[in-house]
Amino acid sequence: MSEPHMKMVLVTPEIPYNTGAIGRTCVALNLELILIKPYGFSLDEKSVRRAGTDYWKHVNLSEYDNWEDFLTQRNPPRENLHFFEEHGAQSFYTPEYQRDAYLVFGCESAGLPKTILDGMEDRTFNLPMLDKRVRSLNLANVAAAVVFQAMRPQFI
Repeated sequence: MSEPHMKMVLVTPEIPYNTGAIGRTCVALNLELILIKPYGFSLDEKSVRRAGTDYWKHVNLSEYDNWEDFLTQRNPPRENLHFFEEHGAQSFYTPEYQRDAYLVFGCESAGLPKTILDGMEDRTFNLPMLDKRVRSLNLANVAAAVVFQAMRPQFI
């Protein structure tokens, strides 16, 4: 299997356990983890390392001071950006994900800022939830579901 170039992007993550778990998933799938500041924790915290277990040292990690810094330095093609929000216009099953896609997730309490999502409605996706009593899903669970769907063609 050739090495994927897909990237997981967390914008202002707040919960160290989620970031650690997502980092561990990135190691397992040879993905880059991109973190956009500010964080709700320190990357030195035990809780990040605990969730990532002894894999955290292997995370291919890039950090940016803010969204604009990320856009300026990376200049990702619009068609490679996939934003995930509970109220996204389309199902995450809809797109054909590029091998070099950026899978972008917001912070746990507020999701992605409106300023990032403006004009990106066609690039914004949701995960279906059948019971309306559930307001949202855990970020690490969503990220894992999304990345396995995005990489599905590589596994079948």
